[in-house]
Amino acid sequence: MFSDTQDYRHFLFLMYICNTTKSIELRNIGKSFDRGETIVDIGAYCLMPNHFHILICEKKEGKISTYMRKLLTAYSMYFNKKYKRTGKLYEGVFKSIHANKDTYLKYLYSYIHLNPAKLIDKNWKENKNRNIS
Repeated sequence: MFSDTQDYRHFLFLMYICNTTKSIELRNIGKSFDRGETIVDIGAYCLMPNHFHILICEKKEGKISTYMRKLLTAYSMYFNKKYKRTGKLYEGVFKSIHANKDTYLKYLYSYIHLNPAKLIDKNWKENKNRNIS
């Protein structure tokens, strides 16, 4: 999903640009782009080489789906064009779970922020002698 640093940067750019009530055409975005009103609040995110996690809160009903559609479509188009490929980039539709309890929300923040530790040591939780740095 992310092959190089530019892919990560472009996805972060799209996370910002797609968070708008406006229709967007990337080729028409200049330095003076004003995205206007946002449709979701982003609480946390983690970009891994083959997947990502985003903790978001919609500002209006149904806007999580709108945001994800815009983001995933835009990134798929970018990735396919850059790597001269066609077809799906994702295995299926995005998965979402409603965090209806504070304890679950706290768990999600931790899970998202600690997810990259698996890249360094897949057994980092169990490894009592791990190097903290």
